[in-house]
Amino acid sequence: MFDVIIVGASPTGSMLAAELRLHGVSTLVLEKDAKPTGIARSLGLHVRSIEVMDQRGLLERFLARGQKYPLNGFFAGISKPAPADLDTAHGYVLGIPQPVTDQLLEDHAAGLGVEIRRGCELVALTRSEDQVEVELAGGTRLHARYVVGCDGGRSRVRKLLNVAFPGEQSRVDTLMGEMELTAAPEEVAAVVGEISKTQKRFGVGPIGGGLYRVVVPAAHVAEDRAVPPVFEEIRQQLLTWAGTDFGVHSPRWLSRFGDATRIAEHYRVGRVMLAGDAAHIHTPVGGQGLNLGIQDAFNLGWKLAATINGWAPDGLLDSYHTERHPVAADVLETTRANMLLLDTDPGPQAVRKLISDLMDFDDVNRFLIEKLTAISVRYDVGQGHDLLGRRLRDMELAQGRLYERMRTGHGLLLDQTGRLTVSGWADRVDLITGTVEELDEPAVLLRPDGHIAWIGDDQDALTGHLLRWFGDQRPAPTG
Repeated sequence: MFDVIIVGASPTGSMLAAELRLHGVSTLVLEKDAKPTGIARSLGLHVRSIEVMDQRGLLERFLARGQKYPLNGFFAGISKPAPADLDTAHGYVLGIPQPVTDQLLEDHAAGLGVEIRRGCELVALTRSEDQVEVELAGGTRLHARYVVGCDGGRSRVRKLLNVAFPGEQSRVDTLMGEMELTAAPEEVAAVVGEISKTQKRFGVGPIGGGLYRVVVPAAHVAEDRAVPPVFEEIRQQLLTWAGTDFGVHSPRWLSRFGDATRIAEHYRVGRVMLAGDAAHIHTPVGGQGLNLGIQDAFNLGWKLAATINGWAPDGLLDSYHTERHPVAADVLETTRANMLLLDTDPGPQAVRKLISDLMDFDDVNRFLIEKLTAISVRYDVGQGHDLLGRRLRDMELAQGRLYERMRTGHGLLLDQTGRLTVSGWADRVDLITGTVEELDEPAVLLRPDGHIAWIGDDQDALTGHLLRWFGDQRPAPTG
């Protein structure tokens, strides 16, 4: 029996599997597809996901395969300069196609000892008090202490749990694909530049290797969303919007996406949980979907591992839903607003102009960029200092960078007083003493996901928060 079975080798699934293995949890990933699809639904990582990769020692691998872009034009395609002095060491978007992200995270998980089985389709779940039985197509049955559905917007896990998925169905569809074309690059750029002044759901751009990524509004909403568009649909929509099809040919893949917006009523049902698109779907405008799923995994991983390893305090695993559900709900509201601002009708365009004018104010621009990149996420960890519940940016320590010191997956106490101790939690919380020039507080307790759980200088208060987030004390090993 496995500790955890993850259904879906998505970026969310691979990230979660790696987080669990970091804590010694036996983990199996089941993926129904026999091989990766190669479809680049996502094209990049936002700031918080870049920070997550840095916290786990993966960033150099991603930087080597991606390209940095400035943080402008990502809120509804409204191009404004990025605010100065964002609270991050990574003030950029990392352009990187999803198939590359998929492979890097899958390799990371496999390198930590995760077993990944492809061509394994889930057909049934049977839950009991102490385990979950998973049945696959073909009759194979597997058992785990916990199961997590990371199997996408049409999640079989969610459906088998009968978890409600309220929201709205698609009102508009957008077609997308990768293909070759014969038109000259300067012709393509000129036509696209003119159309994109008013239609932000249109784009044709080179992605390397002689291929172009084509995005066009669909003529109608598909009845069966599982059926990809045919090449002729995309060609006709290029003619409709651009007056030319640019000589498109030899498509590598074709897909469609809509603006359906839904969120699971519950992220946890007993020993089964949902993460990523299995828990929430929304339009991809703004590029938040993959990032939201990775951050789900980063929140859930240490909590589920703590539960399996026997030190989780009461309510820790339930805090996954309590913390992440509101974050997703906020992202859904943001993407709804973005889609409205992309509408070409006069009313939405008037609102778009108003938002654009407001973004000339630094506070407004900063608020929207921090929301989009998830660096403003704040969990409810209690009343007090404004930084409580927020993640702490990377900073230089006497012993190296902060994020480099978080790669164990442990919690971390930054103590500038030299008087505090984590004795009894040393197997779960690392201690760093000494002056930190960028930190104005006497001491800060970080959870394994980098969010601040406590600020202060009193040992009794610290002990209370160690108990709350890291469970009971354990005696130091002897001998």
